[in-house]
Amino acid sequence: MSEILIIYSTTDGHTREICQRLQQLIEQQGHQVTLAPVDDAPDIRLESFDKIVIGASIRYGKHHKRIYDFIKSNEQILDSKPNAFFSVNVVARKPEKNQPETNPYLQKFLRQISWQPKQLAVFAGKIDYPQYRFRDRQMIRLIMWITKGPTDPETVIEFTDWEQVETFGQLLSNM
Repeated sequence: MSEILIIYSTTDGHTREICQRLQQLIEQQGHQVTLAPVDDAPDIRLESFDKIVIGASIRYGKHHKRIYDFIKSNEQILDSKPNAFFSVNVVARKPEKNQPETNPYLQKFLRQISWQPKQLAVFAGKIDYPQYRFRDRQMIRLIMWITKGPTDPETVIEFTDWEQVETFGQLLSNM
């Protein structure tokens, strides 16, 4: 049995939902999982965990700055343990952009950090126009119009492939 920490950043809550599903899957394999938003990371003793997983959402093409800061501050301990990173973004809804090697946001992120995660994943996110503030709704609709995605302001679409999440959960259990 391993003690696994999943640190995450989420903009609208969907990355947290993915983390909760990973937690369920991993705990079914007999491991103990602690979920923590990246804001709580400074209060966590990373040394007490056997494995560390980081999950981060994208908003306007970028992962949250606190994820970069967390990685930079903890790179040595991350490298010393089995670890993984996953990105949640709506561009991953496209089959040609739903793998770590083909997802432009994940590839850009990896070029911006010196840490090299041992395992990688990318999951398609969710669009929930009614939940967004006016400005975000309009910006995301524009981005979706440009990328031929859904633009109806009443749309709620979850693009996440939950089987892909389950496969990653199994990988995390076994790493």
